[in-house]
Amino acid sequence: MRIISLNANGIRSAATKGVFEWLRSQDADVVCLQETKAQEAQLVDPMFRPDGHHCFYHDARSKKGYSGVAIYSKREPDEVRTSLGREDFDCEGRYIEARYGNLSVVSFYIPSGSSGDERQQYKFRIMEWLTPILREWAASGRDYVLCGDWNIVHTKNDIKNWTSNQKNSGCLPEERAWLDLLFKEIGWVDTFRALKPDAVEYTWWSNRGQARANNVGWRIDYQIATPSLRDRLRACSVYRDERFSDHAPFIVDYAE
Repeated sequence: MRIISLNANGIRSAATKGVFEWLRSQDADVVCLQETKAQEAQLVDPMFRPDGHHCFYHDARSKKGYSGVAIYSKREPDEVRTSLGREDFDCEGRYIEARYGNLSVVSFYIPSGSSGDERQQYKFRIMEWLTPILREWAASGRDYVLCGDWNIVHTKNDIKNWTSNQKNSGCLPEERAWLDLLFKEIGWVDTFRALKPDAVEYTWWSNRGQARANNVGWRIDYQIATPSLRDRLRACSVYRDERFSDHAPFIVDYAE
């Protein structure tokens, strides 16, 4: 079972850069997209309904051209959910979940706090609100794969400039402590680290300067799984050969 996660930074923009041709070559079972930046009514071109896939979008209702998540699925899900019951989060189009038997695949787009303190405080509130939900999911007996842009690095190996970013959103001690809570206390599995414990790879690069060319990046895109899936992890990779977005696709292969 192959799952791909990608922050597209505009699905229409990524389409012009060949993302759908590349996805076709990957033959993924599930593709999770974030930051589609479009309303579903704007995606009338057949390319946005890849052949042989069931396609589900959750757009931002708060404003057009903002946020938004999607799931493309080879198999038709039993159920698709788009609400976690918090309107200020749900209306920004940050969550969609596809359910297949006992497996849930979620496309998440956790808020960024980089625009200023107001959004950073909102991000902290969302983290606090999500914690009991993630505890409940972890204890539910369901298998979960939480894909997406979490806008937080976890360890020194996940960011090029560790020291100079300690006061910047995405690398704040409080944010990293939250990932500690998820991984070490609640028991969620960072699939990348489970498969590549010491690797230094990134999934996002600033558009400023030559960040991507010089590999000055951050690993903020994850597939986070319940412990029940740890033994089914087979391989993972970050695809950098083509550039569809300021993020790179993150691919994980699981045993069926």
